[in-house]
Amino acid sequence: MNARKPIVIAHLYPREMNIYGDLGNIIALTKRLQWRGYPVEVRPVEIGQPFDWDAVDIVFGGGGQDAGQYHISDDLVGRGTELRALAADGAPMLTICGTYQLFGRGFTTVDGREIPGIDIFRASTIGSSVRMIGNIVIDTTFGRLVGFENHSGQTILEPGQAPLGRVRKGAGNNPTSGQEGAITQAAIGTYLHGPILPKNPALADHLILTALKRRNGMAELPPLNDRLELAAAKVAIGRPR
Repeated sequence: MNARKPIVIAHLYPREMNIYGDLGNIIALTKRLQWRGYPVEVRPVEIGQPFDWDAVDIVFGGGGQDAGQYHISDDLVGRGTELRALAADGAPMLTICGTYQLFGRGFTTVDGREIPGIDIFRASTIGSSVRMIGNIVIDTTFGRLVGFENHSGQTILEPGQAPLGRVRKGAGNNPTSGQEGAITQAAIGTYLHGPILPKNPALADHLILTALKRRNGMAELPPLNDRLELAAAKVAIGRPR
């Protein structure tokens, strides 16, 4: 029997964009693949270093401070053609907070600095003096998702851009729209830290199954026992804002 080829996860700028536990999303994807018998390679995308996008199955990018976003922006924009092509081809992507903002049109900081994005999401973000922080619950096509938001950037979706979900508790993209995140094909952007995937196994498995469908046409995943993950989500849902 031939050994399975590793599932390749591209981790965007792990040194600059990794706050509020976002590395836990990489761990969750890795373990849920390994539990099903798939080897995993996590390949960091570093500033100025060449990268083989043809081998990538899943793309992940975490959150970062304004300085981190500014630091990676030129390199990310330089990789925009490859990332847009991957998104158009249906590759699953999960982008959190700062990376989510830069997968849109860009981010204007509170002091007026323009940080360009790569236009996978039709969304723009503007810095504000209002900090949106606390537990957040949203309703999505993947079920109810829970997490923790901590951002001052306010994201506005353009007409026709689908949100990831509707806010039940928390702020989401901004204090008034009731929308949270964005989704374009299999690319997902969200403000949910926590990290999001350990407490939301259905979303983790959506990313995994999408990658396996794209690679070999797999139609469904063997189930896992998610008792602990769902218990953690239940506790998180019950926490006050």
